[in-house]
Amino acid sequence: MNTEKNQDLKIRFAKAQDIKLIFQFIQELAEYEKLSHEVVTTEEVLYDSLFVKKVAEILIVEVEGKAIGYAIFFHNFSTFLGRSGIYLEDLYIRPEFRGKGYGKKLLSYLAKIAVDRNCGRLEWSCLVNNKPSIGFYKGLGAKEMEEWTLFRLTDNKLEDLAKN
Repeated sequence: MNTEKNQDLKIRFAKAQDIKLIFQFIQELAEYEKLSHEVVTTEEVLYDSLFVKKVAEILIVEVEGKAIGYAIFFHNFSTFLGRSGIYLEDLYIRPEFRGKGYGKKLLSYLAKIAVDRNCGRLEWSCLVNNKPSIGFYKGLGAKEMEEWTLFRLTDNKLEDLAKN
C-alpha cells in the first residue's frame, strides 16, 4: 500500500525532500489550534526524527498535484490486546479543502494501514474546544475515551523525574 488515487486525490508516504512542506503543515496546524507558541521544532530536528530515526510516518494528501494536508502517525502497543496500534499524532487538511471528504479519505487510508499491519486500534487525541473535528470524528463512529485522562511530563518536570 504505497499510494491511494481517486480521480484528483492522491495519498502517499512522505519523502525526505518533503521536510519543508511537513514543517509548514505543522505550523499551519499549530496556528489553527492557536498553539503556534508551542512549536519549538525545526526542519533539522524533524528531518532527524522522521527520516533518520524513523520514529513516525507521514502521509501527504495531494489534490491535482497540490499538497493539501498530511497525517503523522506511529505505532504504540496495547498490553491488553497484545498487539500494536496506530496513534495518529496530527491530521490536517488546509481550510479551503475541508468539507470535501479529503480528511475522511485520509483517515480511511490510515485505517487500511492499521488493518494491513494487524493493529488492534487506531487512536488520536483532539482538543476539547475543537468542536468541528469532534463532530467529524464522532460521525465516523469514533468513540470518546471519557474514562481516560491524558498525562504529560515535559521540560524541567521530565528532567526532574529522570534524576530520581
